[in-house]
Amino acid sequence: MTQVIACIDGSRITLAVCDYAAWASRRLDAPLDFLHVLGRSEYPIPADLSGNIGLGSRDALLQELAELDEKRSRVALEQGRLMLDAARARAVEDGVPNPTSRQRHGELVDTLIELETDIRLLVMGRQGEHGDSAGEHIGSHLENVVRTLHRPILVIPSDYTEPQRILLAFDGSATTRKAVEMVAASPLFRGLPCHVVMVGEDRADSQESLDWARTHLETAGFDVTAEILPGEVEAVLCAYRTEHAIDLIVMGAYGHSRIREFLIGSTTTKLIRQSRVPLLLLR
Repeated sequence: MTQVIACIDGSRITLAVCDYAAWASRRLDAPLDFLHVLGRSEYPIPADLSGNIGLGSRDALLQELAELDEKRSRVALEQGRLMLDAARARAVEDGVPNPTSRQRHGELVDTLIELETDIRLLVMGRQGEHGDSAGEHIGSHLENVVRTLHRPILVIPSDYTEPQRILLAFDGSATTRKAVEMVAASPLFRGLPCHVVMVGEDRADSQESLDWARTHLETAGFDVTAEILPGEVEAVLCAYRTEHAIDLIVMGAYGHSRIREFLIGSTTTKLIRQSRVPLLLLR
């Protein structure tokens, strides 16, 4: 796990992906690598159309179709190369030394599985917004990536704001305890005020778990605010985020606790589309 890898696709959100990835690379003092994956629709597999075209002009049409597919593939490759060049240049302007890039053919999830051992942090844009069709390539695969990879994934909104305060959604589970330990140990969050929020009843065992999280983070040098709040998870976290001007939310993904139910199934898509701040998802 050695690199920050940022997935870019040329959509409007690409600029924010570049900026958040550069921020993370600087904070972690880790190399930054930009990844662009050309899907099958962008480099179509030649099909045997000879049985579907009538006699006479068949050979000429087959040749024209083959030439069009080849041209489209070349254009997609060149567009991706220019996009990666621009991303590297932007990262250099953001203070990242020697960012790298790679372009792959295939499916995004499969490519990331191959690269998983190289990933320290994966940065991805959320679902492409309406009218931003280029963003659908990453957006449509995001849930599969989160479910499949066992690496921290930073899912970001469409505009960059340097994080100044973080919210850790905590439920006392093994996953969120791991999140506390990661936040405490990682230079990504060093020096940032940390809010730890449990949603549910204020019971003795909940308070004990929250005290553990607070102590662990304070020992690591964090300024910690810790609270147990009643209500529905989504509403409570969103209201708290707004009230305290939170810039980044850290939480576990895909589990069975109330916090992680917030990220299951259709709620995942809703959260990713509507979130106004980056989400750091852990499994």
